Amino acid sequence: MTEPTNRWPGDSLRATAVSRDFEGIHALRQVTLELHRHEVVGLIGPNGAGKTTLVNVLSGFDFPSTGAVELEGREITSWTPHRRGRAGLARTFQHSRSFGRLSVRENIEVAALRSGAGVREARRRADGLLGLLGIDDQGERPARVLAHGDERKLGVARALATRPRFVLMDEPAAGLPEAEVPDFAAVVRSVRDEHAAGVLLIDHNMALIMEVCDRIQVLDHGRTLAEGTPREIRGNLDVAAAYLGESALVDG
Repeated sequence: MTEPTNRWPGDSLRATAVSRDFEGIHALRQVTLELHRHEVVGLIGPNGAGKTTLVNVLSGFDFPSTGAVELEGREITSWTPHRRGRAGLARTFQHSRSFGRLSVRENIEVAALRSGAGVREARRRADGLLGLLGIDDQGERPARVLAHGDERKLGVARALATRPRFVLMDEPAAGLPEAEVPDFAAVVRSVRDEHAAGVLLIDHNMALIMEVCDRIQVLDHGRTLAEGTPREIRGNLDVAAAYLGESALVDG
């Protein structure tokens, strides 16, 4: 497995031996995951593998039955989502949490203001993110009328408006036309390269995952099945059987 560059002590978000049980159902079983700044880590697996549960635990929307979560050397297992957000951890959601009656621009500005930015800075961030995500022509429209793909882009813009050190993206490319996926891949890279943030990327678009991720971790039935570079994961027969399918490995 390759090691990401530009690491230094305390630059990571880490889940250590995390388990989560729901009335006897083991959603996560002793999962350890580490995300450093300056890297994109893909988290993949079949439906029900525990991916969103792990993101919820990392972001404070759920708590582990056992195990711990650390952010830049501090244990944050019991912290609220808001406190984690103020410490530099942001996330997107599978379902929009935007303010439907506010404009797209206002939604981004509100996210920036809640992170401590002033009014002028919030406007500046909104301007930049509308262009980065390719939704500058949607800026004055109410968020509730957005197409599904643009709604996902707004979720990413709102997360990035907080200037996070780590961002967890839960299926951000769902609903995007295939023609827009390369542009979205460039956005993910810019978060890593230009904003020096670590990105945890969950998505079922394997072309996107294989193209932008430095490392990939595969979950299956709540356990880590495999970890490695995109090349290593593509060639892993266990992953092929559990998730990718033989044709994906051959054709990709």
